[in-house]
Amino acid sequence: MRVTVLTIFPELFEPFLATSLVGRARAQGRMDIRVRQLRDFTDDPHRVVDDEPYGGGAGMVMKAEPWLRAVRAVCAEEADEPRRVLLSPRGARLDEAGVRRLAACPSLVLLCGRYEGIDERVAAVVDEEVSIGDYVLSGGELPAMVLIEALSRQIPGVVGDPDSVEHDSFRRGLLDHPHYTRPRRVEGEPVPEILLSGDHAAIERWRRHHALLDTLRRRPDLLATARLDPGERAELEQIAVEAGLEENLPPGWRRGKMED
Repeated sequence: MRVTVLTIFPELFEPFLATSLVGRARAQGRMDIRVRQLRDFTDDPHRVVDDEPYGGGAGMVMKAEPWLRAVRAVCAEEADEPRRVLLSPRGARLDEAGVRRLAACPSLVLLCGRYEGIDERVAAVVDEEVSIGDYVLSGGELPAMVLIEALSRQIPGVVGDPDSVEHDSFRRGLLDHPHYTRPRRVEGEPVPEILLSGDHAAIERWRRHHALLDTLRRRPDLLATARLDPGERAELEQIAVEAGLEENLPPGWRRGKMED
């Protein structure tokens, strides 16, 4: 996979791209990540990329021309037409399904805006806008890093144990189960005995139960689209009754069961 990042702060990416899974993916040749300086696509001696907004108001707006030149130049270098993604607070919120969809693209161009935003006319060369949450950052660089990190986990061979990816939170729309490691007791709190039993079937049942319970307690919004088989759905409904969390079930679940 090839990713080109367009930014006015390429130095922010240097330590990130050399570290952990992303660094491994690059070293293995599984990800080709290039960071381009947007100012290289200006046509004035001072390499200006921003100007005052029409209509007045606070802050500065990034000029359209450098972005248009940059995106078109990068796309012209690619054998396949890249998918062009603007990191923006007004974009669709990034989730696991979105990451997997973008990971299937052979190449991406990530646009990292700054200041009050980018001139709206740049939308002509953007395929989609992506947000990592409803809060304000100074620019698109951190969201771009989040996306790149998430993409790296989708590439076969980057994560040492493929099973760890398959059991990640959100993979099927559920949170992951709780995890424990040595020592067996920390400040009087023990590891659940079932995890020490060696009974792998029982351990798997425990993990499934707690993944369902934690999702019901912490992120019930995920359940409306979670991929549950009939047994898991029945177990979740029973967990909700026992924990007094029936109101956290998706609308109609309990009602539908009673009507049946």
